[in-house]
Amino acid sequence: MTDATLSKSPRPAARSYRWFGVAAAVVLVGAMAFDTKIVRIGSENDVRVQKFSPQAFGAEQFPLIQQSVETRAVDAVELAQAIAADKKAAGEKYGVATSTGPVLPVKFTGVIGERKANYNVVAVEGLPPELTVRVQTGPALNGTDLRDATGQIEFGQFRNQIEYQDAGSAINNEVKTAVLGGIDPASLSGKTVSVIGVFKLVNPKNWVVTPVRFDVK
Repeated sequence: MTDATLSKSPRPAARSYRWFGVAAAVVLVGAMAFDTKIVRIGSENDVRVQKFSPQAFGAEQFPLIQQSVETRAVDAVELAQAIAADKKAAGEKYGVATSTGPVLPVKFTGVIGERKANYNVVAVEGLPPELTVRVQTGPALNGTDLRDATGQIEFGQFRNQIEYQDAGSAINNEVKTAVLGGIDPASLSGKTVSVIGVFKLVNPKNWVVTPVRFDVK
């Protein structure tokens, strides 16, 4: 055998490295196959057919929102004074920021006055006369103040704007059932109520409160 022939023969170490690489590739492919889950189109694991359930979301989230609002609620007189002194500072101290103004948690006791549309006006002792407090009592509850009240529910959690809006509506529906279900808003005039809820600070002289607690005395 010539020197030239010997020089072309693979070295033992080179062959070992080559086989080691082949073995590693086989192990990697096997691991990938073991870790791969086959999802049949149209099955319950197909994410394309999984639908957002507003009802389930509202039922799950409302108790959490209710607890948060009740824990953080500020007495209406104290809150009104803070807003009058510095609206921006009050919003930052007590509220949760949104693109259209902070959502503030509030609590008060007062006497129900006139009813208009889906609201009842509440006269709260100690508040300035130019400040009107209205509580949403249904049957329709408007807005997304409760959805936005904790800062924990964000648009990025949903696939589109429709789901985001539906989430807010579903939470409001829970209020109609769990908070206002046994109340006839048309018969509340002259009665004393204790309310815990939230409102969006847009007009400091007009609070529209969505309740998480509504107790008739």
